[in-house]
Amino acid sequence: MLKDHELAVASERDTDARPERDTDARPEENTACHYRRLARWTVLTDALSVDAAIILTRFMQHGFDPVGRRFVAVLIFAPVAWVALLAAFQLYSISRLSPAEEFRRLLEATVTALALGFVLVFMSSNRPGGPSDLWLALTWVVALAILMISRKLWHRYRWRLRARGDLLFRTLVVGANDEAVKLADVLQNRSFGFRPIGLVETEGVWAPPLAKVPVLGSIDELSYLIETHDAECVFVASSAVGIELMKRVAKQLRRQNVEVRISANLTEILSSRLSVQPVGELLALSLKPVRLSGPQAIAKRVFDLVGSGLVLVLGSPIWLTLAVVVKATSRGPILYRQLRVGHNGHRFTMFKFRTMVDGADAMLAQLLDHNEADGPLFKMRVDPRVTRFGRWLRRFSLDELPQLLNVIRGEMSLVGPRPALPIEVENYEDWHHDRLEVPPGITGLWQVRGRSELGFDDYVRLDLFYIENWSILYDLFILAKTVPSVLLGKGAF
Repeated sequence: MLKDHELAVASERDTDARPERDTDARPEENTACHYRRLARWTVLTDALSVDAAIILTRFMQHGFDPVGRRFVAVLIFAPVAWVALLAAFQLYSISRLSPAEEFRRLLEATVTALALGFVLVFMSSNRPGGPSDLWLALTWVVALAILMISRKLWHRYRWRLRARGDLLFRTLVVGANDEAVKLADVLQNRSFGFRPIGLVETEGVWAPPLAKVPVLGSIDELSYLIETHDAECVFVASSAVGIELMKRVAKQLRRQNVEVRISANLTEILSSRLSVQPVGELLALSLKPVRLSGPQAIAKRVFDLVGSGLVLVLGSPIWLTLAVVVKATSRGPILYRQLRVGHNGHRFTMFKFRTMVDGADAMLAQLLDHNEADGPLFKMRVDPRVTRFGRWLRRFSLDELPQLLNVIRGEMSLVGPRPALPIEVENYEDWHHDRLEVPPGITGLWQVRGRSELGFDDYVRLDLFYIENWSILYDLFILAKTVPSVLLGKGAF
């Protein structure tokens, strides 16, 4: 039953003045149903991924030898167990997962699957730790790689749907204050999966004149507005509702089959750092601390040493080939050494494969008028100092490989802010210096989100986001995203 004041509002409303049911841009298929259909297809590709990994590793081990009933049984039951495990990690709630959160859960699910597999091998074998264990581990590594590729393809498909106006939740924003208006503006970006259709006024607070979406009614009319405008999602601006008002909103939303989101007023924070904690009648968001000191600093250092050591050993033929070509195609040293600023302002010599003509630094002053970057950076799309082979090295970031030596020496990390030139640091604003709180990295968020196409302030904001949300899993996520960015040469010059 509606409260007395809600009935009064309903009775005073002129029935003839009620708007027609909003059918503009209404999807033919309910967006939630569309997501569920995509989730079912994702289940199929996940199952095929693990089967593909099993078949591939079995072929690597036994070639074209005939398969037995046991292998066929594995092909049938392994995908079922794999999908059930992924479902337990809520990896099919695709409308609620960010790429970073999805990657974290995929790694956790894979580690869990590997651990369960080792337990089964141990229980069924008198010789644990043998070759079968190695092939089991390899199977899950291959399965994870195939799964990540298929999930990436699904991401691109969903982005294309959203870009053309599909797969967007028709969204009412509860609130008409500054936060609600800003929230509605942010949701205009289709990549987030929402289409804001209007604001819902609370407690007499109305939107500024510059709001891009209209105020459709008051909070007492929320149920009516949801039905009239075919809303599929309600996004509550937390600063626009108090405790009692939130109870009224929750009561109305219980009766509606809609998605519900509530803003947290926490910017630049990954969801993996958040957990919900009840405090009396309230719910509080607990924020996990992030500190690059003590055990975490040791963990990052071990991660850097192991990762860089593996790449150095496995990539040694590539190193030798690149060194020979650099020397053969232009005069000058193979390695380029440059002074950079690292952790806490410490200066060090950074190594790169030389991509410019010998003496290129002396030519910089003549090219400053052609700088295409903002802030203290210097970038040119067509730099006359870059050699033909050097341009190719830069396109695929192969010139950065010698920086693995800097990682071994402890001057850099695999992942972190880009190492700055001393002249850049001299021109920093106060907030720019925060990016020097951690060791610089060979790759980072700037590498996977535009590279040279970003402005300097965007570089710094991404660096600070990384510092605020650091974890080993996040480093793995950035490294995994770096590979396709480098192979595609996106934003490199």
